[in-house]
Amino acid sequence: MQHLVPAHVRAQPGTRSPVPAARPAVDAEALAVLHRAARALMAGLPELGERLVDLLVAREPAYRAAMEADADSVRDEVRRSLRLNVGSLIQPGELREAAHRCSWAIGRARAERGLPLDALLRAFRLGGGMIWQELVDETTRRHPSDARLLVHVAADVWNFVDDHCAVAADAYRQTERELMWRRENRLRLMTAALLDGTARIADLPATAAALGLPEHGRYAVVLARLPSGRAFTDVRGQVSLAGLRVLWYRDRDSEGSYGIVLLGDLPHDGEQPGRGHDGGLLGAGHGPGSAPAAEAGPDGVDGRVGERPGTHGPDVDAGEIARRLTAPPVARIGVSPVVEGLAAIGDARRLADTALRACPRVGGTVVLEEHLPAALVVSAPVLGAALSERVLGPLLRLDLSDRDIMLDTLTVWLACDGSAQRAAGRLYCHRNTVLNRLRRCEQLTGRSLTRPADVVELSLALAAHSLLDP
Repeated sequence: MQHLVPAHVRAQPGTRSPVPAARPAVDAEALAVLHRAARALMAGLPELGERLVDLLVAREPAYRAAMEADADSVRDEVRRSLRLNVGSLIQPGELREAAHRCSWAIGRARAERGLPLDALLRAFRLGGGMIWQELVDETTRRHPSDARLLVHVAADVWNFVDDHCAVAADAYRQTERELMWRRENRLRLMTAALLDGTARIADLPATAAALGLPEHGRYAVVLARLPSGRAFTDVRGQVSLAGLRVLWYRDRDSEGSYGIVLLGDLPHDGEQPGRGHDGGLLGAGHGPGSAPAAEAGPDGVDGRVGERPGTHGPDVDAGEIARRLTAPPVARIGVSPVVEGLAAIGDARRLADTALRACPRVGGTVVLEEHLPAALVVSAPVLGAALSERVLGPLLRLDLSDRDIMLDTLTVWLACDGSAQRAAGRLYCHRNTVLNRLRRCEQLTGRSLTRPADVVELSLALAAHSLLDP
């Protein structure tokens, strides 16, 4: 490896003391001594390489594991590094770039194989210390009187060592960032495929393992959106689902974030209900902002699904999500029905889209199963707009203030289950005022509030006007 000086003699960071003027004659003589010792080392590189490998195995557990996994690659790295870097002491101009490329390649390869960076740098220093000692021993053994001259080239050697350590560390960190990006991109693609419904059945086991979700689980999908102009890049910080495991994915096309919510595992292959694919209990983890990051960028997936889960029974429904949900009042949130298995996530996502379209513009949470009539309207917006015009057209063409009063009265009366007394309390007016307004609605629309079919038409038309009109 490349470090030619033991760690205890490395230069410390900070301002360095002025270096005395060099003595050219002495420096030239010292370089000659260094070159002579380095040429002697080149003749014994195979044996030196084996000794360095043995030292790494003895001193570094990470390299011990690397040798067990792929001994040939470790030996090859050591041999190439020794050959180029000892050669650089003799021919720095010719071999400097090749030695740098070798150090870069080693840093990259060890990052790809998961070797810790500190273990890599310690290996470089062990190799450097061994080479430095060999240079000193060779000179002392063959030319004892010249050993003192090596001190004049020590600073150059140490700078050489630090340079190669920096090259290897830079390569390692760059590769680590690339690997992190690839992993996050892979998670984003997997999550997007689940939500789009394009994930292949054969890929589901690998997807489940990568995302940390059971393949045979009970899921719902949440779509959260904040008003235009508000910061919604990190929905996890504003929308939380206490005690539920959530995998968040930001979708630029919908300008919202999808949350795949795990409600529990299904028994399969002889497992007991509530047991995960990893043998752990499923369910209560932490809110979307509290688990350790798997790195997710603002435009992609948060690979977190909570920490240690609890247990949710098979009776937990989508309404439980709404009860546990905390969000800003202006947030619009749609919740899909519960589906079984990762293969059904795409269906749940489409239903969450529908639920969001049925959500009031001012904000709120819509659980699709609890708002099916409104969902029918927004699922066919052209028909919904036609129904609104046909049923409510005469009311919509009134003066603005008069129109709003009539529509509000009709909406509140329906919300109060047809009770004029309760509607009057909400509207802060007399019961007879409510009845008079309702009679006028009947006259204008031609619908009777005592005929169930007409009430259904009016209710759907009001939903269409509220949800579809700009």
